[in-house]
Amino acid sequence: MRRSSSRKGQTNSAASNNSSAADLFRSASGRAATKEMERIDSLFYTYANNLSGMIEPEGIEILCSDLEVDHTDVRVLMLAWKMKAEKQAYFTLEEWRRGLKALRADTITKLKKALPELEKEVKRPSNFVDFYSYAFRYCLTEEKQKSIDIESICQLLDLVLGSQFRAQVDYFVEYLRTQIDYKVINMDQWMGFYRFCNEISFPDFSNYDSELAWPLILDNFVDWMKAKQG
Repeated sequence: MRRSSSRKGQTNSAASNNSSAADLFRSASGRAATKEMERIDSLFYTYANNLSGMIEPEGIEILCSDLEVDHTDVRVLMLAWKMKAEKQAYFTLEEWRRGLKALRADTITKLKKALPELEKEVKRPSNFVDFYSYAFRYCLTEEKQKSIDIESICQLLDLVLGSQFRAQVDYFVEYLRTQIDYKVINMDQWMGFYRFCNEISFPDFSNYDSELAWPLILDNFVDWMKAKQG
């Protein structure tokens, strides 16, 4: 019985030691996370406007300069997507924390190194549809706005889709700039063009069926292309 009692005492002692080690690990991890968040916050205030408490367009330009990217670079839009930023050209502290914590970037050097990985993440098919949809919503700058003017759409298409579907984007942009029926594009038309790029044989349109549920603007685009091809 004494031996049993001794083993039980040893077991309890080991459990106590394991518990202490786990507590120390959690405590150290907590301190590290706190320090990381302090650095993330400090970096935010490097670019934030003191009056508004947000990073505004001027701050984003300085940030882009420090990251050595142009403010029109698609990776800036990808960064906004990662933060789930709601207002174009503005980052709140909460959005900044969300994005940089996810990227594990608490310095400008780490953020710069995170951009290539962020680009890979966005380009995964499972993420890209969400990013493409976000890009449209991010450009809705007015309350209750539901559509975007043609020139802005042309620039956004080139930025977001140009590297993947160069020919489709170039011809669609040309069509948009020469047609007179549409002054704005809505979300349904925006998403329809992405589906079009992924599903339709281009430039012969052999599997395009205008009887299916395509936005009318795409029917018109196909007709325009066929007329152009003679």
